[in-house]
Amino acid sequence: MATRKKEEPVILITNDDSIYAPGIKALTEAVMHLGRVVVVAPDKPQSGMGHAITIGHPLRLQKTVFVEGTEAYTCNGTPVDCVKLAVDKVLHRKPDICLSGINHGANHSINVIYSGTMSAAMEAAIESIPSIGFSLLDYSMEADFDPAKKIVEKITAKVLSQKKTPTHFLLNVNIPAVDEELIKGIKICKQAYAKYEEDFIERKDPHGRKYYWLTGEFVNFDKGKDTDVWALANNYVSVVPVQFDLTNYQLKEQLEKNWKF
Repeated sequence: MATRKKEEPVILITNDDSIYAPGIKALTEAVMHLGRVVVVAPDKPQSGMGHAITIGHPLRLQKTVFVEGTEAYTCNGTPVDCVKLAVDKVLHRKPDICLSGINHGANHSINVIYSGTMSAAMEAAIESIPSIGFSLLDYSMEADFDPAKKIVEKITAKVLSQKKTPTHFLLNVNIPAVDEELIKGIKICKQAYAKYEEDFIERKDPHGRKYYWLTGEFVNFDKGKDTDVWALANNYVSVVPVQFDLTNYQLKEQLEKNWKF
């Protein structure tokens, strides 16, 4: 179990929308009074990168001016690279908590698999750093993050106040894009079985060569009221505990029982 330190907590902040996105500025402002904030974020958008890491190309860190009172760096790598470099080359220690976001757009249901936001948080959790990924269901760069900042502060403070957290503590938090007074509360949920039914539109460039543009329709196959998709559709903040152990233990038991070699 990870034990909370008595001194001012070190808060590592990252994202996948780049250090120039309004969401990461809002995240930083929401928690900077809770401890020492260090920001290490991509220098360009990295949405959909999942848990990719950079191999075969040099990684660079550049100190930059960000929110006053914080230490901040840009990185030319992926969100996961940012976490790795932050721990090893910037902090030279594990932070007390890692926060990723606030993502511009949803990371509920199957999106967690593709999300650079959540993969950054997951990388920290792999290293036994309590971690939270935050997302607001608004893709606009002009999104109103004020209601989300209050949710971020409340959940982060709750985690930091715990004397002990599980070794690989990881939360996926999604916030509906509605006015503050319309948010009904915070629900602990499971990940819904919902995904995009994808289609590739075929087009031709000016040289007559084919190219494809990914489109799709989001379909929810899980009608339960205990899912993140249901919570968000009903104006609740969804909090899903996430793990990186992908073992299907039920199937494992079946195979051990039924498969003989």
